[in-house]
Amino acid sequence: MIRYRLVYDPVAEKAHEAMDAAGRTRFDAALAATVALDPYGHGSSAVNGERDRRDATVEGVIIRYYVGGSVLTVTVVRVVSL
Repeated sequence: MIRYRLVYDPVAEKAHEAMDAAGRTRFDAALAATVALDPYGHGSSAVNGERDRRDATVEGVIIRYYVGGSVLTVTVVRVVSL
């Protein structure tokens, strides 16, 4: 099973760190179990027709991310907690 590496850009990292600890733990586990395994699935959708630019909702958190298929990396660029 291929697992993509998850990284955050600086702005998304600040929003991620601002989440309450329990919510962040649930979010991190859900992200690892979904997007890290299949970044094109799990209810994500392409943004403006760009296959590698995606939006998804994970554990009630809206995220935008880019998929780097050649380097197996998902870069989260936006985190919005609901």
